[in-house]
Amino acid sequence: PGGKLNRGTTVLTVYRSLKGRELTDLEVARASVLGWAIEFLQAFFLVADDVMDESVSRRGQPCWYQLKHVGLIAINDSFLLESFVFTILKTHFRNDSFYPELVELMLDITQKTEVGQLYDLTSQPYKQPIQLERFTEERYRKIVQYKTAYYSFYLPVAMGMRLSRITNESSYELAESICIKMGEYFQIQDDYLDCFGEPDVIGKVGTDIQDAKCSWLVVQALKEANASQRKIIEQNY
Repeated sequence: PGGKLNRGTTVLTVYRSLKGRELTDLEVARASVLGWAIEFLQAFFLVADDVMDESVSRRGQPCWYQLKHVGLIAINDSFLLESFVFTILKTHFRNDSFYPELVELMLDITQKTEVGQLYDLTSQPYKQPIQLERFTEERYRKIVQYKTAYYSFYLPVAMGMRLSRITNESSYELAESICIKMGEYFQIQDDYLDCFGEPDVIGKVGTDIQDAKCSWLVVQALKEANASQRKIIEQNY
């Protein structure tokens, strides 16, 4: 509740576009199931991410681990959410010829996202003084591509393509290149809102600065800052 659901609904939109006609109820259902599998994956990432970032709120509510009856049980809850993704795929698609491709796609994107999370978490030394020189555009691009773009943009498009029986790998490569660029723009916007968005509007309290994250704002600020301004960032970030 409170999420935009754009990852899930994109699968259905892509499938409908590729079919070029009205879908049957069964086709809508199957595309929707794949969409919900991605939403379960998203839930797994968010529950775990909030614990790692010690976040306060998510979608206008306290983060799951912040609830007194949950606490660090949230870590196991995130593992369960991840496992449900593959239960969903097995339950509804195991008899389809493209089932292995669906599983491989989900495993590959999950691993890429976790690598992106590692890039994010290690953009600064753990519990050490801030090293501003580590905040580079190259690092930032790696973080957003792997942590956000693959699962938020490429995965739902690729799922819709697999469901449409598209097997031409060059089509997937083209989709990937477009979706990765879209994901970068999306994350830049998200970074901006983390700092300047109103919590009651965006549904969360931004913590990028407190967490010393390699966000788009600090990368751009360091590019533009003179020596005295850089010193201010160093003292406060």
